[in-house]
Amino acid sequence: MPIPSDPTLPAVGNCDLVACTSRDVLANLATKWAPLILRQLAQGERRYSELRGAIGGVSEKMLAQTLRELERDGLIDRTSYPVIPPHVVYSLTPLGAECAAHVATLLGWIEYHVRDLRDARLVYDAAQQRGKTARPPDARAARRVGVALP
Repeated sequence: MPIPSDPTLPAVGNCDLVACTSRDVLANLATKWAPLILRQLAQGERRYSELRGAIGGVSEKMLAQTLRELERDGLIDRTSYPVIPPHVVYSLTPLGAECAAHVATLLGWIEYHVRDLRDARLVYDAAQQRGKTARPPDARAARRVGVALP
């Protein structure tokens, strides 16, 4: 049986407010691993080992912790089948599927602009090493701080 919402809470959250639940959910979604887990689950249900194999670099501890946080936020379901050996699968809830679509847009933007983002980091790092203020990652700015952009 679902737990009824608190009628004193506003209908829409505000991530700028410290005490708002939306801030906690944002913190969970803004981790390195949550968006990657949501992207995997958007392709269908997955076992823990499948998620671990598909997401390079995630530790068992961080995967388990992030899965628990996403489950608590109502974005994923954990289904355990009573068989030996135990069989557990993770899948998106309807709310999680909606969220995953938005996260996919962000991940796509990042992947599309990876060169621009890398170049910005190179320019910034070079400026910091020289004690100068970082400039936008264009060819002129890169030349000013002595970075050759590929």
